[in-house]
Amino acid sequence: MTERRILIVDDELEFGSTLAERLELRGFTAKAVGGAGEAVTLLASGWAPDVVVLDLMMPGVDGLATLDLIKQHDPRIQVIILTGHGSTESGIVGMQRGLFDYLMKPVDIGELIARINEAAAQ
Repeated sequence: MTERRILIVDDELEFGSTLAERLELRGFTAKAVGGAGEAVTLLASGWAPDVVVLDLMMPGVDGLATLDLIKQHDPRIQVIILTGHGSTESGIVGMQRGLFDYLMKPVDIGELIARINEAAAQ
């Protein structure tokens, strides 16, 4: 299996960094950023993730708007929203915009890894 590249976009920087570390311990290359602006800058620099794990509720540009920006940059990038403040409506809207999956925090790391691998295989 090739090394999967994962971008974590979450305004809770400690959560994002910890998740990145946990994924790296399991053989992924992972980077964590604090919002849409940093994510778009990283994508524009040429760093291409296989999967983005994205928070829904962030100040400024929220998760659904960030999803749109990611898909505009490269529609092949798979995105998983991982949120503690979700709703069925936001999940449906996300799926209509190209979201791969919608998971609630806290999530079992094994389940998240399984969904990341499924998304990357698309």
